[in-house]
Amino acid sequence: MAEEKPVVLTCAQATGQLHLGNYLGAVRNWVRYLDDYECFFGIVDLHAITVPYVPAELRKASLECAAQYIACGLDPAKCHLFLQSHVTGHTELAWVLGCITPLGKLERMTQFKDKSRKQEDAASFIGSGLLYYPVLMAADILLYNADRVPVGEDQKQHVELTRDIASKFNETYSDTFKLPAVDIPKTGARVMNLQDPAKKMSKSDPTQTGTIFLKDSPELIRKKIGSAVTDSDPDRRIVSAKENSGIPNLLDILSACSDKSVEALEQGFAGASYADFKSAVADAVVTTLAPVQERYQALVEDKAALNAALKDGADAAQRRAYKTLGKVYRKCGFVERPR
Repeated sequence: MAEEKPVVLTCAQATGQLHLGNYLGAVRNWVRYLDDYECFFGIVDLHAITVPYVPAELRKASLECAAQYIACGLDPAKCHLFLQSHVTGHTELAWVLGCITPLGKLERMTQFKDKSRKQEDAASFIGSGLLYYPVLMAADILLYNADRVPVGEDQKQHVELTRDIASKFNETYSDTFKLPAVDIPKTGARVMNLQDPAKKMSKSDPTQTGTIFLKDSPELIRKKIGSAVTDSDPDRRIVSAKENSGIPNLLDILSACSDKSVEALEQGFAGASYADFKSAVADAVVTTLAPVQERYQALVEDKAALNAALKDGADAAQRRAYKTLGKVYRKCGFVERPR
């Protein structure tokens, strides 16, 4: 009997607008797990409704997001790609976990405080789902008993809470859940905004000039990088050891796209102009994204293949989810449903 592979689980918000930061900082790193791990990649459309949204746009974005993930290298033949709402167990486990999660911990979560403050500033309705978001995220992870959870730095607090909740459940009922290891990439993890290098690239960038989206045309990519902020250094030094400058971010992007170290790039561009440097960055980004864009276009034109991939992924995820949920329900004292 073949030995079971360790499990990797990571989930991302449903958005049809993945950007360069998503690709270099997350998705491209996920591809490296495909051969050695059983991989579950979820598109968390249930999380998307914790803030105001348009249903038709969510449906479209979920499918486009799936197509972009596959285009980025998440081969459905090697992993399980699924929509969160297609798998029974996420919300059910979230309820069980919520019943052992202290309210105070949820109220202290950084993202809850930040997002609720923004919605208050915009005079928007704040739903309880925003508070409960981390419990659903914990359920997303623990439902698959994942060994590793690749996340961005901003999600580290949520995974730490997941570990706390898992420990609490294990202590209350008996050993059930693995404590997932946080996996934050050491390289390419933070791609910053081209117009404001103090902020990460974001799909919610109000002007979109500081964010390179995977679907941007080569012309638009060149325009955005050409207008990226640099600094007022009279010597025009292209080095990473600069504060309040866009140069380190551009060096990181070029390094990630060219597989050359930042140190080698600094040496190679010694004495070069900012214009020539930006042109090289743009060329590297365009070249990196060209095959992704080509695969994406083919996928969105073949809805049957995309839906088949999502069905296969959801079926595999459901089998594992039912196994975990059944174990949890027995330990909680629920009566097994008569057959």
